[in-house]
Amino acid sequence: MSKTVLITGSSSGIGKAAAKFFHQKGWNVIATMRSPEKETELQDQDNFLITRLDVQKPDTIKAAVEAGIARFGSIDALVNNAGYGQYGVFESLTPAIIQEQFDVNVFGVMNTIREVLPHFRERKAGTILNISSGAGRFTLPIISMYCASKFALEGFSEALSFELAALNIGVKIIEPGGTSTNFIAESAQRFACKEGLGEYDNFLAAASQMFDSLKEMQLATAEEVAEVIYNAATDGTDTLRYVVGNDDFKQRLANRLTMPDQDYINSVKNGYLKYMQAE
Repeated sequence: MSKTVLITGSSSGIGKAAAKFFHQKGWNVIATMRSPEKETELQDQDNFLITRLDVQKPDTIKAAVEAGIARFGSIDALVNNAGYGQYGVFESLTPAIIQEQFDVNVFGVMNTIREVLPHFRERKAGTILNISSGAGRFTLPIISMYCASKFALEGFSEALSFELAALNIGVKIIEPGGTSTNFIAESAQRFACKEGLGEYDNFLAAASQMFDSLKEMQLATAEEVAEVIYNAATDGTDTLRYVVGNDDFKQRLANRLTMPDQDYINSVKNGYLKYMQAE
């Protein structure tokens, strides 16, 4: 009997790649997105259910889970992929902007898990895979709120894994370190600006140059991340974190974990200070 996965944010990027990868491996796929009527590539394929799910609207989460179970009988894995990155210095971020970042990246994940957990408990089985980021374990300038949301997601996921282990429900964290998708471009469109904050101009210019330099690195493809997600869902281990990305990302993560704290902080500061000093 084929297993079934529900994936949020399946309209593009990692979510769509994961939907296609699981499907290729013989899984039933509940591919959810905010606007399923716009999806054309995944429609009319066997073992696919394309349905609406907006993580900010709990009623759509409930409806998607119920539709998936009605169609395929059960759900074996949940991939919480829907999310976005909020750019901008903290002082430029309104309370509404901050609330939305957490509504999508944290509370939306919690709401989706809350809806699926009774089904997993009844079956005494299930795997939850939360798509985090390198920004869930180390920080960079001008993405403080994105980092905050992903740090929250990591802490929640780790603690939740202890609670659910006794119920035979697994929790996995996937940590991509930059991907060749439209995620960065879409997040850049949300760059928050506010008049009267000219004191940040030099810093913002330097930090932006630092980010531009990162674009030259070889990034992981959405398909590579999808394969890691699938392997995490099927490897039968209790491994919590799965890292996927280029060597630079893996080294930065290793530095965060092994370097003395202030040495690491200074290394990040030096990364953008050199651009400020060059002006």
